[in-house]
Order: sequence, then structure tokens, then C-alpha cells
Amino acid sequence: MAAQVKDVMNPQVVVAKPHATIKEAAEIMSQMRIGSLLVMENDKVLGIVTESDIIGKIVATKKDPEKVKVSDIMSSKVISISPEDDLQNAAEKMVENKIKRLPVIDGGKLVGIITATDLISFEPKMIETLSELFSIKSQVGRTIAG
Repeated sequence: MAAQVKDVMNPQVVVAKPHATIKEAAEIMSQMRIGSLLVMENDKVLGIVTESDIIGKIVATKKDPEKVKVSDIMSSKVISISPEDDLQNAAEKMVENKIKRLPVIDGGKLVGIITATDLISFEPKMIETLSELFSIKSQVGRTIAG
């Protein structure tokens, strides 16, 4: 039998309230060394905020992270997976949707989170499927700083 999401997922999910500031969210993410927070209220997943959201929507646009709320920049279309799904399905869902994290929902209740890194660590053959998510595309003539 193929390994299932529940075999690999992390049951400890770090969450934020929608009214938390981006500064608070970034501090938690930094302290916990994680790349995202699920945004929840009353046991309901409302969205997800990621490092990329903070960089692109706050840092790059010079918005004040102490004034902007998590709910202002979160992605509200949260793609999730069941704990009973197999890992290949999780990998394919990540690639199809160009995402690296899937909340694990069972009967409408959040029970964990699974990341592309979790999949790669558990099953090295997933590397081929997930390689699209981690590929770095170079752009000729473009420098980051300088």
C-alpha cells in the first residue's frame, strides 16, 4: 500500500488570526522557521499567508507591516488534501497548483499540513515530480542587487 498523507504530514500547524499584523506573522514564521501560516477563525481555515506573499505584497511595495493585516494579503483560495490521499496525489496537486504546502483537512477539520519538503524527505522519488516547484529559472540580463 502506498504511503498516505497522514503518514508524512505535520500535525502541529502554526496558525494566525485574520486580524494579526504582517509584522506579527513574520515574527512567528521567523521564530518557528516556517514558510507559511494558515489563517483561521473559529476552527475554520480562511486562507494562507506565505513568505512570498509578505515579500511581494509588503516588502516590495513598501507597505507598513505593522499596519497591514494578514487577511489583507492572504490567499483565500486554500487548496487542501485528505489525510487518506496518497503522497503521489499530494505531489501532483502541488505541481498542478504551483504551491508547496497543503493543509490536511479531515471532515472539515484541520488535522495537519504537508509540504513539498516533507514529501521529498519521505520519498526521494518525489523529487522528480516536485522538481518543477523548485526549479530556478534564470533571466538573462537581470541582476538582483547591483
